[in-house]
Amino acid sequence: MVVISLKGNSGDGDGFLFETTTDTPNDELITSLVELQNLRLRSRVIVDSIRGLAQYGPMKNEDCVSCDEIQEQFDNIQIVEKDGNTPDPTGARTGDPPQDAQILKTLLQSSQDLEEYTDKGQVQKRVSLKVQIVLDKIAKLRETVVMAYPMGLPEHDLVKISLDNDSLECSAVNFVILTHHSLLQYSIHTSTFTPPQGTFVANDILDPTTTSLWCAGKEFQRDQKVSHRLGTNEKTKVIAKFQQMGSGPPGREPVVNEEERKAMMAHYFKRQEEVKRLAEADEIDYLDSQWADSKEMKNNLQGLGGGIRAPGLRFS
Repeated sequence: MVVISLKGNSGDGDGFLFETTTDTPNDELITSLVELQNLRLRSRVIVDSIRGLAQYGPMKNEDCVSCDEIQEQFDNIQIVEKDGNTPDPTGARTGDPPQDAQILKTLLQSSQDLEEYTDKGQVQKRVSLKVQIVLDKIAKLRETVVMAYPMGLPEHDLVKISLDNDSLECSAVNFVILTHHSLLQYSIHTSTFTPPQGTFVANDILDPTTTSLWCAGKEFQRDQKVSHRLGTNEKTKVIAKFQQMGSGPPGREPVVNEEERKAMMAHYFKRQEEVKRLAEADEIDYLDSQWADSKEMKNNLQGLGGGIRAPGLRFS
């Protein structure tokens, strides 16, 4: 199998591994890679919203997004707290998390499983991602959410949007929600998941029809097969990147990464300080050094300098 290590252009090391064959058409390869990348981004939204659901319950309607104390004080709305209620500090959620401890544990464990499978650390573990496995993990989360909320979640809840809408495109209704950690803008789609502008993944969503694949400065032509670019060796492993059509090849990566650059700067700074200190030192400063002591060898043999004392030697 040909292993493609797809790397992002953000420079944060994000990416994943994907297995294919040399007989695969490039158009099919690009479509599969784009689908998998978008699923990874969708998984981030799912995991983030699931954790908010498990901690503070479903999202409020956009007209009710505010802290309970503010609503009671200024809107004259009486908030009735239930047993086990956990008020959301941001006021974006109802504060009614799942009450069943086992279902809550399953919900968090399933979301963590999805996060770990789609994480960039899978590249270091040499684990190739598969679209069907990601979809199965999302389906498992969907079933767990149904168990936690048999009556269903509100249509405006991000968990419902990200779990259920994944097929067709249609019109969207935009609104702003204050989540438990940041202010994000979302779109409600009736039959597709497409994060709008303003979300933390919106700018990273790819269109398979306008995305090109590059490797070693060469583009994968859609009317060709993988073998036209990589040869017929099925044990090939390459690094590839996405790029918008017509924008040319992606930029070259730096010779050294950020950690190596910081280590080099620290080394050169230390060396510069040492050279500066030596330049300012007196010419006879070396006489104070241990290696310049004319009695160093005698002291070592007598055991006075912390060295090994030579047996049988006596000095008067």
